[in-house]
Amino acid sequence: MAKDASFDIVSEFDQQELVNALDQTRREIGSRFDLKDSDSSLELEEGKKIIINTTDDFRAKNIFDILESKVSKRGLNPLILDVQEPEASLGGKVRQTINLKKGIETDMAKKIVAEIKESKIKVQASIQGDQVRVSGKSRDDLQAAMQKVREFGDRQSMPLQFTNYR
Repeated sequence: MAKDASFDIVSEFDQQELVNALDQTRREIGSRFDLKDSDSSLELEEGKKIIINTTDDFRAKNIFDILESKVSKRGLNPLILDVQEPEASLGGKVRQTINLKKGIETDMAKKIVAEIKESKIKVQASIQGDQVRVSGKSRDDLQAAMQKVREFGDRQSMPLQFTNYR
């Protein structure tokens, strides 16, 4: 008898691709006429958030737009960027924090499992840390479950990927 097939649902991104996108954004900030002499900076803190420091809200939005396009071009999902409101900083500057979404929180994992169970597809889903494992006898059922989870992730604005498909 064939063994059960399975896959994992995760929410991850390639850290090196993010670093490359940040480098490209910094280069574009240095070369764009409207941002060149603005003393703007872009930093990655602890691999968990990006900090934009600039002179005003308008420039912060422009820098974020550049970053978002570079992230997309590097093959990363722009949904990993969780933008916070800009806040006033020292010296009349503006500081904007962008949190990076990585891992599936327990509440979201429970919603994913519930979505799979509601679909009546013959698969089992279980929460394993910051990921969800889905297993079943039929690969066709697993494909159907993947489609349901993709739709759910789009509705929830959650970047989800599938790994360990076997």
